[in-house]
Parts: sequence; structure tokens; C-alpha cells
Amino acid sequence: MTRSTSIAPPAPARLPHTAILGVGAYRPRREVPNAEIVDDIESTDEWIQTRSGIKSRRFAAKDETILAMSVAAAEDALRAANMEASEIDCVIIATNSRLVFGPSMAPQVALGLGLDNIAAFDITAGCSGFSTALANADALIRSGAVQHAIVVGVERLSDFVDKHDRTCAFIFADGAGAAVVGPSEEVGIGAVAWGADGNFTGAIYQDKDFGTYFDEVTAFRDGAEFPARPYIRMEGSKVFRWCATHLLGACQDALAKAGLGAEDIEVFIPHQANIRITQVLTKALELSDDVVIAEDIVTTGNTSAASIPLAMEELIRSGKAKPGQTALVMAFGSGLAYAGQVVTLPPVSDQDV
Repeated sequence: MTRSTSIAPPAPARLPHTAILGVGAYRPRREVPNAEIVDDIESTDEWIQTRSGIKSRRFAAKDETILAMSVAAAEDALRAANMEASEIDCVIIATNSRLVFGPSMAPQVALGLGLDNIAAFDITAGCSGFSTALANADALIRSGAVQHAIVVGVERLSDFVDKHDRTCAFIFADGAGAAVVGPSEEVGIGAVAWGADGNFTGAIYQDKDFGTYFDEVTAFRDGAEFPARPYIRMEGSKVFRWCATHLLGACQDALAKAGLGAEDIEVFIPHQANIRITQVLTKALELSDDVVIAEDIVTTGNTSAASIPLAMEELIRSGKAKPGQTALVMAFGSGLAYAGQVVTLPPVSDQDV
């Protein structure tokens, strides 16, 4: 009896390091100051700024769809990296605010970039989505499965905000940020520090599932009152306490995995959730006075999965931070989940966004 044998193809070469090669952004055209928010929540501009640090945010128009913003941010990142879309073989989208369940958006973004038949998938990881997607891109490239990836964090949270909700109406906003990730001779993306605490799932949540909403729409057709759409709800004090308790350890874990200490960090880019959380973390980490701290929330609001790349792009474009500097990134949010890493800051494009 002859035993047949088969020879497996050789495994792809493993690459030791990756880096962010370019970062891009898309900010919706419409700027919404606090003055447009305060009457509906019976508040004041001073109260909003004191509570969150936010002065204004961006809301997307009808033509500024999740897809359109993602493609625009990805194109901006490609310009920053001085690369062509044809060099990309993976697209990863992080978002929490699509109004459809499928198909996933990443293949549509790839097509918008002129790409076909490449790896493309979405992830949902709350506000930590971009850092989670970045960790996946890093692992895929180092394994040899992918050569270059585009990671996009994108949200249209204005679609999910009850304008009368005093807790959420002034916080959440829209936008997209993207990063091109590829091989590097030096470490440009540190090992991810991540985790999730399901005990706090109800701290940030959608107040009704779509099945319930559709049942209510059906009842409306039979004469009932038209239902309110699902909205984001948040227990702000619970989230703040969780952040104050858990995030210092998460940041220290990211630093340890990179073999660095707080004294080695030149730029700190936390999720743009609340300027008070940023201040608490900055103090707890004992960062030196010359460390650049991202405060994009002041004019951008909380854009969830888009928050980190938007804040990174703003720091570099404004000149507050420079390509090549060492940055600690830490995102956190619904789940409650967190993900962060130490990265080397990339270039941005020379085109205004």
C-alpha cells in the first residue's frame, strides 16, 4: 500500500516590527457650538465646558456617510504615508454607529479605494475600537499574513443621540480617522494592553434593540404613536469612577509591554471622552510637564472609535507633536473595554482636512 504524502506550502515570512506609516482624518463640515446644544438640555455653555471640556463638535450631513467619511480618511492617510491604495492588502473598520447589520463596511471602503479581493472586515469594540483594530493589523502584518493595512475608526454618533438627554447630547459627535500600518525596521507599535469588564455593560448602552424598535414601528402602522429610535445612554458617574480605578493600570501595562516608563513618553493620546478623565490620568501617570497631551475633545467632542486617530492627526498637523515622537495611546469605553499601546507618531498629509 502506497501512502500518499502532501507537502504544505512554506509559512509566510514573519516580520519583526510594524509602524504607523501615515495618519489621516475626515472631520464633518458642520461645526456645532455648545450654544446649539444648551437649550434642549436646559444647560449652559459654562456647564458643558466645566463638565467635559467641550466647546464644539462636528455633526455629519446626509452626504457625509460612514462610508464616505471612511474613504476620505483612508485616502488622507495614504497621502501621509506617500503610498498608493494598490499597496494595501487589508482594510479594518472600527465603528459602533452603523445603522445596518451587514454586509460589513470594510469591503465597501476597499472598493471606494479602488481595491478588490483583499482582506476586509469590521470590528465593534466601543471607543477602544481603533486601538483594538490597530493591534489586529500589527499582528497580521508581523505574522506575514498581510503586508500593509489601513485601519479606520469612524462614527456618526449624532444618529444615536437623543438631543434632550442631558448626559449624552453634548458629548458624542461624528468623524473618521485612519492609519496606514506596515512593516518597519524598528518597533513602531508596541504590544497592546487590553481588556474588558462585562460587569459594567450597562454603563454605556443602546436603550433598545432594533428588534424592539421594529416591533414598535409595526404597531405604529396599526395606529400607535410612532416610536423613538434607539439612542445611546450612559451612566456618566459610573464610567468616570471605572476610568479612575482601571485606566492607570492599563496605561502602566502598555508601558511595561513596550519596555518603557512614563519618563520615556513624549506624547499622551487618551481617548477623547472627557477632559477631566484626561487630567486624572495625566496626574496619576506622573508625566513630565513637557509631555504633549491630546485635547482634541475641545473642538471635536467624543467620536468613540474615531477619537484616537483624530486626536493623533490634530496634534501632528498643528505642530504640537512631531512625527517620530513616542506616544502612549489608551482608548476606553463601552464594554467597558480598553485597549492601548505605545506608538511612534507618523507623518500627516499636507492637505487640509
